[in-house]
Amino acid sequence: MTPAQRAMERLLSWTDLSACPAGCGTGAALRTVHDEIVHFHSARDVDLHLTHRAIQRFHYDLGGSSAIQLVPGSCWVTVHLDCATDVDLLLSLVSVALKAHQNRPPSAPPSPAGCNYHRVTVLPRDASAGR
Repeated sequence: MTPAQRAMERLLSWTDLSACPAGCGTGAALRTVHDEIVHFHSARDVDLHLTHRAIQRFHYDLGGSSAIQLVPGSCWVTVHLDCATDVDLLLSLVSVALKAHQNRPPSAPPSPAGCNYHRVTVLPRDASAGR
């Protein structure tokens, strides 16, 4: 079972989330009644809709993780799953995302499904491994 499959299996047990096709057209997604929250694009790459406010709040912590890629101006973060710890990190961040989406003003329009797919390139963490 791939890291993304493990994460998806665990997240599907959360009552606030349900499975759907990813709005970007690639892979599977998990959504709340209002928004898509997680896009599973491959066996290891996941986009998470954290919201601009949550990204600003945790910017330094997110930027310090080798598993996370930030795209300037995006309300999504890309999480690369290499190990069980990365899956745990994703689950924690999904919890943050759910809270962030619950705190949106009721009049806010639905969030776009425009994740970071095709806007990031995930490189191996240990660049010297191929040398």
